[in-house]
Amino acid sequence: MTTIHPTAVVHPTAELDDDVAVGPYSIIGAHVQIGAGTTIGAHVIIEENTHIGRNNIIYHGAVLGAPPQDRKFKYERSYLKIGDNNWIREYVTIHRASGAEQETRIGSNGFLMAYVHIGHNCTVGDGVVMANSVGVSGHCEIGDGANLGGMAGIHQFTRIGKLAMVGGMSRVVRDVPPFMIVEGSPAEVRGVNIVGLRRAGVPEHSRDALRKACRYMFFSEMNMAQAIERIRAEVEMTAELEHLLEFMEQIRHGRNGRALDQPARK
Repeated sequence: MTTIHPTAVVHPTAELDDDVAVGPYSIIGAHVQIGAGTTIGAHVIIEENTHIGRNNIIYHGAVLGAPPQDRKFKYERSYLKIGDNNWIREYVTIHRASGAEQETRIGSNGFLMAYVHIGHNCTVGDGVVMANSVGVSGHCEIGDGANLGGMAGIHQFTRIGKLAMVGGMSRVVRDVPPFMIVEGSPAEVRGVNIVGLRRAGVPEHSRDALRKACRYMFFSEMNMAQAIERIRAEVEMTAELEHLLEFMEQIRHGRNGRALDQPARK
């Protein structure tokens, strides 16, 4: 049975499924949809056209679906869509999209810690962890299983690949390859996210292939084209390695105007 605290305000057009709990002084806006089993804490604001799935826990002070921080936004109809089974901790802010009928999308089974900010038109995959005070600018893509350390800052239009790990306080201004660890200001590849891969069930032979690919791409004198050619000739191909190569080819061919054909650092 849905439970709404007497001090909460729920717009008459909002749709709350069974077993939703809304805490004290929370505000649920127009055309909001909230799935069964979701718990809304105290002083939470969920603004218009926000769709939230099942069994999420949203802690006090979070603001979800606020208008984007974008000068081009003219209050056209846009959306925030959140999946299932997420933990959204204190004072997290996630903005709805800029552009008519566009959306900001958050996957399922994620963990967004206190004070995380996710900007407009972002896409966040499943199982993503963002530690305290991570800031993600607009139009970013965060792959499944990525892990972002505390106070990391992600530049707009940046991609963070699947199962990548971003070190705390890193400044990320270019795409982060899947399965890699990056750290620094600006962030650089430091190695393969072996612990994350093992936890995700990636087999040992694929982890070894990614290690070899990492050495060729980021720790040799070869440029990216040469490294990819050598990897395809010498390294056992796995699904994870193919995914990495496709990601790097997209960058090499000028995604966002940022090529990676310079020699890798030693």
